[in-house]
Amino acid sequence: MEIQMSKVHQTTYKAIFQHPIAHNLQWHDVRSMLNTISEVEEEHNGNLKFMRHSETLVIHPPLHKEFSDVREIMKLRHFLERSTVPEKESVKEGLNMLVVIDHREARIYKTELHGSVPEMITPYDPDATHRHLHSMDNEANGQLKLELKTFYDAIAQSLNGAEKILIFGSSTGSSSAMNYLMTELKQHHHDIAKRVIGTEIINEQHMTDNQILAKAREFYGAK
Repeated sequence: MEIQMSKVHQTTYKAIFQHPIAHNLQWHDVRSMLNTISEVEEEHNGNLKFMRHSETLVIHPPLHKEFSDVREIMKLRHFLERSTVPEKESVKEGLNMLVVIDHREARIYKTELHGSVPEMITPYDPDATHRHLHSMDNEANGQLKLELKTFYDAIAQSLNGAEKILIFGSSTGSSSAMNYLMTELKQHHHDIAKRVIGTEIINEQHMTDNQILAKAREFYGAK
């Protein structure tokens, strides 16, 4: 049975899958989360070996408080992905994926995975101005459009392995991030757009991850 993580550990887990890669991860938080979901052994050279569902990850603890090495973060991502156990009764031949998107971020779930924690993708924001997607039409400088294209391309890349895709959004009309995403997929990622089987408006701020995933599975089950 998959171990249920605390809210603190879930926050750390989600940060590991953030795009762009998070640079403020704390080693103490990462190790605490790993200690909770996996078995750990300390090797004679100081490395830590984490074991989870027949998968192994070896990490050399950083000298500083931060866990910021990009290669180590990617190793950790792959370990967490490989060691997540599929829910037997939900396994299908293809991979069903869910995108939950608003003006701040996109969250991508693999809907068959028990306790699936989403990959987080956020628009590139080098100046920390927190510009929202709906300001794109009013932006005189083309830089924002370039940053948003990078955002949508990152979402499309994450959806490459999906057989079916469902998109949940929180608004409609010209300001809808969900509509922006669909337009971008149809214009620049035709193959992925063909695999989108539906879009739906939800009140995701009042829903847990498990409730969102249950709604997605219900949608897929009706197809």
